[in-house]
Amino acid sequence: CPPGSQDFRELQCAEFDNVPFRGKYYTWKTYRGGGVKACSLNCLAEGFNFYTERAAAVVDGTPCRQDSNDICVNGECKHVGCDRVLGSDSKEDKCRVCGGDGSSCETIEGVFNHSLPEGGYEEVIQIPKGSVHIDIRELNLSINYLALRGDSGEYFINGKLSIDPPRRFDIAGTTFHYRRSPEEPESLEALGPTNITLFVMVLVRTELQGIRYKFNAPVGRDGSSLYSWHYTPWTKCSVLCAGGSQIQSVVCRKLSDGSTVPNHFCSADTKVPERQRSCNTEPCPPAWAIGNWSECSRSCNEGVRTRSVFCKRKISASEEKTLDDASCSQPRPKMLEPCNNQTCPPEWVALDWSECTPSCGPGFRHRIVLCKSGDHSVTLPTSQCHEATKPPTSMRCNLRRCPPPRWVTGEWGECSAQCGLGQQRRSVQCLAHTGQPSLECLEALQPPGMQQCETKCESGPTDNPEECKDVNKVAYCPLVLKFKFCSRTYFRQMCCKTCQGH
Repeated sequence: CPPGSQDFRELQCAEFDNVPFRGKYYTWKTYRGGGVKACSLNCLAEGFNFYTERAAAVVDGTPCRQDSNDICVNGECKHVGCDRVLGSDSKEDKCRVCGGDGSSCETIEGVFNHSLPEGGYEEVIQIPKGSVHIDIRELNLSINYLALRGDSGEYFINGKLSIDPPRRFDIAGTTFHYRRSPEEPESLEALGPTNITLFVMVLVRTELQGIRYKFNAPVGRDGSSLYSWHYTPWTKCSVLCAGGSQIQSVVCRKLSDGSTVPNHFCSADTKVPERQRSCNTEPCPPAWAIGNWSECSRSCNEGVRTRSVFCKRKISASEEKTLDDASCSQPRPKMLEPCNNQTCPPEWVALDWSECTPSCGPGFRHRIVLCKSGDHSVTLPTSQCHEATKPPTSMRCNLRRCPPPRWVTGEWGECSAQCGLGQQRRSVQCLAHTGQPSLECLEALQPPGMQQCETKCESGPTDNPEECKDVNKVAYCPLVLKFKFCSRTYFRQMCCKTCQGH
């Protein structure tokens, strides 16, 4: 579109002015807020607090965004290089020269924080014609206001002591974005290039907090011969002895009146280097090097604090010698001094913890806590100390795990039979490690409490081995042997032959 044409999106939105929307007619403007696709046509109803998507895609060739070469094609944003070729990688340099190397301009930046009279406009910085990437902003929130005027004296923003609302201003062939909010400092930004010389001004209402400026101005602009570089006087020597330095800075001055002006008025090609020289190179006289005091050893009751004290002589910026104390002026500064000599308040004093009891499983330790005077010399009633700060007198402990309950057996008793097979018993108990009865032993591991036993039978003096016989020739004698009844006197006599040896 030729320069000065109406915004293409505005034209597309305006085409819906004569189309009813929900039964009403509206005047449609471009909606430029967030939350919408770059290449859909979103229009805002003028005077109403709503917008809507009037078309899924803008006309091909419509810019995706303001201040961008990218265009919409088939509803999608396509990249356009600065050479206006679709898909091109050509980019502008810092001077806004397409494919340039940045040599046609120089960056001018700094902070303006001079002390200014209140109540009127004061000049901050001159922005030459052709400048690009202009960024002017206050460092902090203030009630001062940025202003912009042309080289013929007319004000474009915040002139005539009246304040404009924050918005876009089409000025000097470019668009300035003026922003001001309660949360952020004021700012002025423009992409450029400008087609006239501009002056950034400040309407001073209170002490200036500082204004940062940055822009890229064209190199070799007219008027550079009216300014030249000059050396300032040497600064004071940085130290009194052992090698200091002095600096001679370079400033840009206006030849007509000798006043110092911002550096961008002078040519960067002719700038002379800053000068530096050494001064006061003789060694310093011996002096005490005194360290910082340490923390007091006690918070009360007469503590002490210490510091290091050495006699030293500085020879140069990097060399220092330690000398005998006699080389420095006497007396030597104190290395130790008393501190916190106020009496300590009564406090709790805890004695050592007792052993953990019991010796296994969950238990407790105990200790005695006394209320003592500040110097610990006297035991006081507990009411003299703060109950809330009293240390605990007992604490939980657990030295080791207790062994599990186990089966404990007694000695075997006598055999129930005096001759032959019988039974004998013993006690079997589940006992805890304390010796107390327990129900927690595994039954599968329980030892037997009864077992079979045998007592050897001895022949009496009147027994005649030849007379040993089974009295009744009946069938039960083998059963007597089978069921182990030989230990019983009756069956042993009746079945003597069968039971012999059993």
